[in-house]
This record gives sequence, C-alpha cells and structure tokens, in this order.
Amino acid sequence: MEGLEKAIEQIKENMPKLDLRENEPMRSHCSFKVGGEVRAFAVPGDLFEMSKVMFYLHMNGVSPLTLGKCTNVIFPDEGLDIMVISTENLRKLRLGETENTIYAEAGVSLAKLAQFARDNGLSGLEFASGIPGSVGGGVLMNAGAYGGEMKDVVESVVVYYVPTQALTEVKGSDCGFEYRRSAFEKINCAIMGAVFKLTPDDPEAIGARMKEMNEKRTASQPLDMPSAGSAFKRPVGGYAAALIDQCGLRGYRHGGAAVSEKHCGFVVNLGGATCADVLALCDEVRAVVKEKTGYDLEKEIRVVKA
Repeated sequence: MEGLEKAIEQIKENMPKLDLRENEPMRSHCSFKVGGEVRAFAVPGDLFEMSKVMFYLHMNGVSPLTLGKCTNVIFPDEGLDIMVISTENLRKLRLGETENTIYAEAGVSLAKLAQFARDNGLSGLEFASGIPGSVGGGVLMNAGAYGGEMKDVVESVVVYYVPTQALTEVKGSDCGFEYRRSAFEKINCAIMGAVFKLTPDDPEAIGARMKEMNEKRTASQPLDMPSAGSAFKRPVGGYAAALIDQCGLRGYRHGGAAVSEKHCGFVVNLGGATCADVLALCDEVRAVVKEKTGYDLEKEIRVVKA
C-alpha cells in the first residue's frame, strides 16, 4: 500500500523516538500465539504520540488499527500490510473528577483497574478482575463475566475520532452497548480511555467477591494454555460450552488447535497451531453444533482482516 509506506516514512522522519517496529510477528503479541507479520507496529508513549501517529496515517488515507493486549484477536498466518498501534503504554489510572468515579486510559489492564477500584473502596468492577484484556478492548467489545458487563459501569468513553482528528467524550448511554458489542466497532475511531461510575463498598468485601470469582475462573478455565478466551458468543436460549460438550466435541482438534478438555467454550493452542487451524476448528465445531442442535454459534474470537 503506497499510502501506508508514505505514512511510515513520515512517521520515521518526524517521530524518531517512537517505538516503531517493521514486519512485526503478531504471534508475539496475541494471547493465542498465532498469526503472521504486520507491516508496522507502533507503540506510542502517550496520547499525544498516539494522536500524531494517527495524523500521519490519516493524511495518507490509511485507517488505524488500535489494539491492547490482543486477548480476543488473531491475525492471519500470511500477515497483513497494515499498521497496528498498540495502546500498551497508555496506562494512566486515577480517581475521577466526580464522586465515585475512576478514569483509566485504554492500555490499563482490566485486572489492575479492578484492583484499583477495590483499593479505593469502589464496587462494580469485580467481574473484570480476571478478564485478561485492557480497558480499550474491554469497552470496545463490552466485555463481561459472572453477570457483569462494561456497560453497567461505563459513564463515558474518550475516543479519538479519526475524520476530525479530535478527542471526543461519548456518554455511556450513547455507546450502543449490546452483548459483546458496542457502537465503536462501526465508527472510525480509537478508544483512548474511559470513566467508570462505581458504588462505595468495603474493600475487604469487594476483595472477597473478586477472590471467589477468580477461584471459579481458575478451576473451570484452561488459563495455562494459549487461547483467546471464550471462542463463541452465548446463543439465545443456550450456552456454547454445553452445546459443544453435548455434541461430543470435548478435546476435538484440528492441527495444533483443540476444544479445551477443561472448558468446551475455549479453543486452545496445543503447540504449533496456526490461525488457519483455529478458524478451521471453529468452523467444524459450528457445523456439528448446527447439525445436531439447531443452534448457530457465532465466533467471539475476532479475526483481523486487511
């Protein structure tokens, strides 16, 4: 892509201190440990650097792809001619300007956010304490667990709106939150941070709830193996893991990818899996579940495309 190459040259010339990696293997960044190279991988040090990178991309007609911890995303094996902007250095975390709120930048891990809330006697983020993602990705996909979702606690979201090259604050009620979805997926923007509205409570009681949830997670999920969390969304009227197990697919494998023996809702990398293995396995599982139960499972794992 001519525009991307021009943008890369301009960024290198005008931002010599930026952490910019060319032909970066995404298997090194994704929790599934699969995926080929991307043309460039930028790690801005703060919001200002991030906005500058986006400016050069926009001026050359290139749309940015911003990612956090890559815990729910996989890249194709053949690689992509794109630039990925990592939010991993956007880690500012503080109490908000209004009562019982917290502001967190996009790169803050959900676990750290939940711990910060607990330490400050604020309840509502206990469900997020074991989710292995970051604020940006959590908001984008309305992450949730154990009955809680981001939509329950997000007061507002700060986004960089690419067409106008400006920061904009979006009210939680305008974020279009649905099950594992938000309006930001359809808008040309990057999530920079969010404000969370919480409820005062005793830190010990909050910690006890977090401990209980994380013990359940450790006991039931294959956290010791590379995966992208739940492979399928919960279908209306059923549970993906139960349906997959019911169809006799526990441990089913394709190449180096397999349905977890511990939790059938997870697809895991047994070692040496490729993106193609993961996608083929998901398709095979979906086909069997559809044939035997009538349920049409939808992938929760997101595949990056050009």
